Amino acid sequence: MSAAETRTSAAIETRDLTKRYGTKLTALDSLDLIVRPGEVYGLIGPNGAGKTTFLRLVLGLIRPSRGEATVLGHPAGAPESLRQVGAVVETPAFYPYLSGADNLRVVARYSRHDPARIGPALERVGLGDRGGDKVRGYSLGMRQRLGLAAAFLKDPQLYLLDEPTNGLDPYGIAAMRGIIRDLANEGRTVLLSSHLLAEVEQVCDRIGIIHHGRLLREESMSEMRGASRLHIVASPPDRAEEILRAQPRVEGVERTDTGISVTTAPENAAALNRALVAAGIEVSELRVAARTLEEAFMSLTGEPAGAAAAMGS
Repeated sequence: MSAAETRTSAAIETRDLTKRYGTKLTALDSLDLIVRPGEVYGLIGPNGAGKTTFLRLVLGLIRPSRGEATVLGHPAGAPESLRQVGAVVETPAFYPYLSGADNLRVVARYSRHDPARIGPALERVGLGDRGGDKVRGYSLGMRQRLGLAAAFLKDPQLYLLDEPTNGLDPYGIAAMRGIIRDLANEGRTVLLSSHLLAEVEQVCDRIGIIHHGRLLREESMSEMRGASRLHIVASPPDRAEEILRAQPRVEGVERTDTGISVTTAPENAAALNRALVAAGIEVSELRVAARTLEEAFMSLTGEPAGAAAAMGS
């Protein structure tokens, strides 16, 4: 695909996108990023990495210091793009003395969208039976879901979701995961930022890792994880390691504290097991151990163990 074709077809594309505050703080630094139509793209990074700044730039809420962003073929913030974008950035703000449904009526009135969509939108986010309750009684997770319902009113082509599972219980997280995948199945594009790496891993097609305002890597989930590994526990381990190193289609063999790690395609597991057993090796465990997104994140950013769980926007 040529550069011109990519620019035309991309849901979001940024080139040299940079945002500075004063002379000392660079929130985004020369960001080149592409979100393809119909995919779920996960933008992850530690606290202060620039994720929310990026979303604000894409929505035209702030202006870049340098570079440009296009959204659905139009400049970021242009009315032509905003009409096709539904966004939930940070904690959604609503009138606390109005009900959830009445808040959506206000949104529909001022954005000139059909109020008949309010009921289905509330049902879709699991608030069908709470739409008549005042928002001041909503939990943080319910406010998050109401914000997504407001985005549904526009029936947009592109959704920008900042920490969409923030405040949700496990059931709500699972439901949100299903909503996001349903949107992709309908041909919508979803860009989400999140610090919950396990959730991103389950729902996203491609990942962008951002750190100190720079995009460190942008790949599909399978590319991000890298080659699959097999974890093997066998006895005697020295002989097992020798047999494994002699096998074809094995890229690497490494001893670990709990066994032997072999880099190879998962479909080679049966052949390796047969080779070990034929050599008189006792195999007590053999399982696929693909690199997790958290491991990839730690490898790229150098963040200490546990940092991923504490990441913010």
